[in-house]
Amino acid sequence: MSHLSRNPLIGRNSLFGIAALASSIALLAGCGVSDDAASSTPSVEGFPVTLTNCGEQVSVDSPPQNIVSLNQGTTEVLLSLGLADRMAGTATWTDPVLPSLAAANEKVKRIDDNWPSLEAVLAEEPDLVTASFGSTFDKGGTAPRARFTEFGVPTYLAPSDCEGKEDTGGDGSRSTDFTLDLVYKEITELGELTGTSDRAANVVADLKSRVKSAADSVNARGTTVLYWFSDSESPYIAGCCGAPGVVSKALGLKNVFDDTHDEWPQIGWEEVANRNPQVLVIGNLTRDIQSGESAQKKIDFLESNPVTREMDAVKNKRYIIATGAEMNPSLRTVYGIQNVADGLNKLGLGT
Repeated sequence: MSHLSRNPLIGRNSLFGIAALASSIALLAGCGVSDDAASSTPSVEGFPVTLTNCGEQVSVDSPPQNIVSLNQGTTEVLLSLGLADRMAGTATWTDPVLPSLAAANEKVKRIDDNWPSLEAVLAEEPDLVTASFGSTFDKGGTAPRARFTEFGVPTYLAPSDCEGKEDTGGDGSRSTDFTLDLVYKEITELGELTGTSDRAANVVADLKSRVKSAADSVNARGTTVLYWFSDSESPYIAGCCGAPGVVSKALGLKNVFDDTHDEWPQIGWEEVANRNPQVLVIGNLTRDIQSGESAQKKIDFLESNPVTREMDAVKNKRYIIATGAEMNPSLRTVYGIQNVADGLNKLGLGT
């Protein structure tokens, strides 16, 4: 396993010097609210809100007004909750935003396409910072959650990246299967923290309806599948129990690498060819960090490499193209279920 995950990010802003950091601290301290002013602030019904998130307490006294989302997954949740006007910035994108959220997303500043620096985030004066991946709240990412706590900024991490998951290097390993209940929990809790619980309930209901419709539209039980996220040199292939596992279970597919609990193990092409799946779900990433990011580059590789071009799925061009976001644990996983269901039907494997 490489020390890099399938989500390595480049272009991270260099940290400012000690003097600049001290200046940021002074600026934030200067913007603090006095005790008298705080005591005169009118209370908001349902607030304050405190919840336990990935082992940490998250508390907000009133609905946040300057939210920064550090990953596409939580960004799309916040946009779905109608919070574009209360978002101060977003970062770390693998794909275009969900089309239905494009207009709302245009209102929100993009701080960085990849991991922003801590200082760049603090410059937006956030009152809540969210992330989809623990690696974002790490020393190699933007900053540990404790650093935000030092500045009095509450943070929220998607439960899908901490509950039932172990940090074994790379993208980690699942001790229990990821389920969409963790996505629904994220939506519900962000609704509580932002005062949009009614909207959150509607979003969850819509996602559940989409899953049922997609599952009812196909009968592909037993069809073998492989999910390839990125990297043609040492490919990141889905193990049993992450977001692709949810897609497989919903549609009755059998992942040929469901014998590994690593979320995205790197597996040699000889072993991939030996498993010989009937269908390949191929990530189409808009970033340009590793080899074989776009779906077309992946297909070109598969059809030219002497090891892979003899695979059943390659010879019969049984490809289903998915966005990277659909292959990550997020509300987009639901759209991934719909996408793969449609792809199976088009390939004649859905009946």
